[in-house]
Amino acid sequence: MANEAQAAAEKAAASWRTLGGEGLHIPFVTHMGFALEQCANGHSEISYAPLPEHQNSLGVTHGGALMTLLDVSMATAARSDTPGQGVVTIEMKTSFMQAASGPLVARGQLLHRTATLAFTQSTIYDARGRACAMAVGTFKYLKEVSRSATLLQRSATGTSTE
Repeated sequence: MANEAQAAAEKAAASWRTLGGEGLHIPFVTHMGFALEQCANGHSEISYAPLPEHQNSLGVTHGGALMTLLDVSMATAARSDTPGQGVVTIEMKTSFMQAASGPLVARGQLLHRTATLAFTQSTIYDARGRACAMAVGTFKYLKEVSRSATLLQRSATGTSTE
């Protein structure tokens, strides 16, 4: 069982390198076990097999895990045409339609893009193809991913950017 979990984690981590090259590492996405299945032409598809620790007290996938999946699938759709360019979430509205459990898939779509903003949507489906949650979101494109990441890290730790 441990070998299966490790193999799934390695597959999931490897799938993200297709989006940003060897330098793209998103620790939380790896931790959650999201696997990027498709990322092209304004669309993304991410599969997710929730673990027991991702459940709420009712035994279904926690809303926070679902919101993370929606956020990541929208961001991935926004980045699909510009793989080396990062995005940050500006706003997100989520609707939960029914409980989600078992294997899930999120399908994201880039609806409109400007030079600096991406307008997106995503829906999560369960194994029976039922829509469980959906979101719309706005993302800001980062000019230089490596520089932006450094500035964000310095801002979070209170380190000077000079």
